[in-house]
Amino acid sequence: MQKLYRDHAIVLRTHPLGEADRIITLLSRRHGKVRAVAKGVRRTGSRFGARLEPFGLIDIQLHAGKSLHTVNQVESIESFAQAITADYTRFTAATAMLETMDRLSDDVIDSSPRSFLLLVGAMRTVAAGRIPPALALDAFLLRTLALSGWAPELRVCASCGAEGPHHALDVSAGGLVCSACRKPGAIALRAAAVEHMIFLLAGDWDSVLAADPTVQLEASRIIADTITWHLERSVRSLGYVER
Repeated sequence: MQKLYRDHAIVLRTHPLGEADRIITLLSRRHGKVRAVAKGVRRTGSRFGARLEPFGLIDIQLHAGKSLHTVNQVESIESFAQAITADYTRFTAATAMLETMDRLSDDVIDSSPRSFLLLVGAMRTVAAGRIPPALALDAFLLRTLALSGWAPELRVCASCGAEGPHHALDVSAGGLVCSACRKPGAIALRAAAVEHMIFLLAGDWDSVLAADPTVQLEASRIIADTITWHLERSVRSLGYVER
């Protein structure tokens, strides 16, 4: 990587460093996840402090370092923060999206733009408010699992490949399992919830919005359990999302 480079990025999280600096965690379009120091950004007269807040899509110039990069310039491309923070349900759903991306290991988020574009699209969807935030979050989590190679198998048995429909999901096996492959701990799942997850992955919003609320909630719990199992730790923000 060249020492000085520019990229588009979304701010995932920030935390203070010393009296005036801040460490910024970014998901960038071409360089994957990046951690950088923004020097003096917490001072009142900082030139780009407000641009380095979560939910912002930015054009950023960075100087590459051994472990932490350094922020040189920042320009705002699109800010989703105002629309997202004005509504609690949008805020919690968008925060869960950022935390999920941040918790994925660096070897899962590669330097291709797919994860970045998925996150940008999800931020736009939540900010626009046309889709219920919890449903936008569920679709985002499923698609994130798919990009990471962890999408649950929803059509055939994840263990033996037998054609469905199947009515139990085993997260450790990778998805739905048939009655012969079902082990203790597999979760019973209604066919409507399976169809709902398929619609979420496909972006079939008409079918997603038409689902019964109990079906939506059942699928949401399965999706949350699946992302938690693969990350090997909980996404704390999911606990605050209103379903």
